[in-house]
Amino acid sequence: MVARAKAMDHRIDALQHRLGHVFAQPRLLVRALTHRSFGADHNERLEFLGDAVLSLTVSELLYERFGGSDEGDLTRVRAHLVREDSLHRLALSLGLPEVLRLSEGEARGGGAQRPSILADALEAIIGAAFLDGGFPAAQGLVRRLFGEVIATTEIDSWSKDAKTELQEWLQARKLPVPAYRITATRGQAHAQTFEVECAVPALHLTEQGEGRSRRAAEQEAARRMLDGLKASDKPGGPLRA
Repeated sequence: MVARAKAMDHRIDALQHRLGHVFAQPRLLVRALTHRSFGADHNERLEFLGDAVLSLTVSELLYERFGGSDEGDLTRVRAHLVREDSLHRLALSLGLPEVLRLSEGEARGGGAQRPSILADALEAIIGAAFLDGGFPAAQGLVRRLFGEVIATTEIDSWSKDAKTELQEWLQARKLPVPAYRITATRGQAHAQTFEVECAVPALHLTEQGEGRSRRAAEQEAARRMLDGLKASDKPGGPLRA
């Protein structure tokens, strides 16, 4: 038991190094890493706070980066950057699955790899940084997480959401539009996670998406479908128009 606790402390220390923020109040970071299944002192309130800080700081970064873009373009890019899929990938790169505190049942069910849980934990960490060091600390954390991708991206690369782009991709090849259906929901009414299937019957293809709203889950399923189709759409490939 002592060895396990020491190993967890080491992983949390390593996480703070990757974040670039050493917590003056370590209990805040521990709470941010605690799923509601683990106990009452969980991360949902920190997630709420972190979501607001994340949105504000990403908005500031986009405002600085794209001086000639209008509100609609900036809103669209921000939505892509702070969506669950983007946060999930960042959480994986930070090694959050290794330090999450989950109930035994949730852990056995693969909770440490679940996109919604990881995205929520990352937002909670941002909220914890805000309480620990004020807005400058949280702002610095978000800038480290998103600064490079924002600095190197172009506004046109975020021009359409995944569902719209997938529909246009199919229509350009005279294929029917995709169909979406909810395959599962998890969690309580105020914090549900939706699982959605995106199907392209003409190609006998399906993809799954997950999100904290039906729309977010549909977007994720569409993005996965689109990624697969684009990868197959090469000269001489079977999907080439």
